Formats: sequence, C-alpha cells, structure tokens
Amino acid sequence: MEQHEVERIARATLKELGVAANVKVIADQNPGQWRVEIEGSHARIKVRCSQGSTPQWVRAQIFEQYLAQN
Repeated sequence: MEQHEVERIARATLKELGVAANVKVIADQNPGQWRVEIEGSHARIKVRCSQGSTPQWVRAQIFEQYLAQN
C-alpha cells in the first residue's frame, strides 16, 4: 500500500471519529509501516500493511489505536 492511500484512509477514519485536524503519514523505518501524526494530538498511531492489505485493515488499526489512546 502506498503513502497516499494510507493518508486517504487515515483522513477518512479520523473524520469518522470526529477528529478534524491535519494528518501527516510518514514512512517508518521498516517497509510497509507508517506513522500517522495528528496535528494537536498526542496520539501515536503506527500502521502496518503489506501489498495484500485492504483499506478495512488499515482503517481498523487506526480506529483501534486512536480509541485506545483517547
């Protein structure tokens, strides 16, 4: 999955959660891992995905991690 896809999914998922903030997706050190940074939030979200990962898998990771931290 490419960075722009993860960013699009992250924005949509956070919007569902009522988070209206700038989102930045940054490639982590390991291939297929991304950091999702939410402006003005202390949430730390790491997304792991591979070529076969679905948008639902990425959404679920963001949803679970965000809710666990807030």
